[in-house]
Amino acid sequence: MADNGQHRMDSTQWTQFYSSDYATAKERFVEAAKAVGGEVLSYQIGDDSGHAIDVSVLGDRFSRKTVVVSSGLHGVEGFFGSAVQLAWLRRIADRNHSSRIVFIHAINPVGFAKRRRWNEDNVDLNRNFVLATERYDGAPPSYAALDPLLNPKSPPSRWEPFVAKAMWQIVLRGMPALKQAVAGGQHEFPKGCFFGGREPCASTQIIQQHYADWVEGSDSVIHLDLHTGLGSNGACKLLLEETESSPAYQWFVETFGQSFVEASKPDAEAKAKGTAYATKGSMGRWLHENFCEDKRRTNRDCCFRFALAEFGTYGPLRVLSALRAENRAFFFADPDSAAARRSEEALFECFCPSSTRWRNQVTQTGIEIIQQAIHADQED
Repeated sequence: MADNGQHRMDSTQWTQFYSSDYATAKERFVEAAKAVGGEVLSYQIGDDSGHAIDVSVLGDRFSRKTVVVSSGLHGVEGFFGSAVQLAWLRRIADRNHSSRIVFIHAINPVGFAKRRRWNEDNVDLNRNFVLATERYDGAPPSYAALDPLLNPKSPPSRWEPFVAKAMWQIVLRGMPALKQAVAGGQHEFPKGCFFGGREPCASTQIIQQHYADWVEGSDSVIHLDLHTGLGSNGACKLLLEETESSPAYQWFVETFGQSFVEASKPDAEAKAKGTAYATKGSMGRWLHENFCEDKRRTNRDCCFRFALAEFGTYGPLRVLSALRAENRAFFFADPDSAAARRSEEALFECFCPSSTRWRNQVTQTGIEIIQQAIHADQED
């Protein structure tokens, strides 16, 4: 990671910032934000007041630069993202910053609470931010053929040879094509994995309606969206919407270091060969397309940077197997059954590994990239 005049922080036990459940994470986040003078805004999801997107705004409210850090877009991944936000609030927030800092905690609070990647409508929220020029319909051409393999209408079994079947599909189709077909997002199978929904979900609408208010008056915005599950164990990749030819790509390389940055590719096939894959309905793409338009109401230009900060855990087949099993258990197993418990535990491990080493490493890296963003110059 580029140093930019800063030194790596002292090693510490970051594991203390991981919460046991959503309610605890929410309470700790709100308390920590208020303790450092942050304004906390809460946006309820559904009829349960315990589930909400909590947003903290702190630092210089009149700053022309805003750093946004969001977590929990994919539910269960919020255990990691919340830990990074809490660690920053407890350990770093008392230092003077010239930036405004916005933390968006648990964009998918119901998924966080239920330890699911999907939300209360079984929707993958990072496939739900469909552009105005697109429709909430369709699926990758191969998804229907793969549906019986991906989404069996039965409880999960310990003995099913899913990995062997998936490896055969890799032989037939190739890993990039299979990854794109499975995870690119679909709107035709509501009980299937990576369902993008049929309309904007409650969380999506909250982000779309309030984002410009949270960063109002900014000349520059740097947004880091925290995720886990893709890539090498413990490694961080900043996945961009821009290609390598864009000025934004060079800015990210200079700010965070070449090894941390992965640009978008000009076509879905090429993008699928990297850590990421092309997706329809991603939050980052929606913000790129809409944020500057929203800012035009103030007659001011805004330099906007967005990166999905992905932290690796386990191999792609293990992660997909866990997602598949948990989704089957949710729809077809007794919630109190051993199969349901196993699938929940396996999914949690895939997106928030219990390893102390992993948690310390990724949390420290998460803190560092936030600090890099805060201290970075934001220029085209």
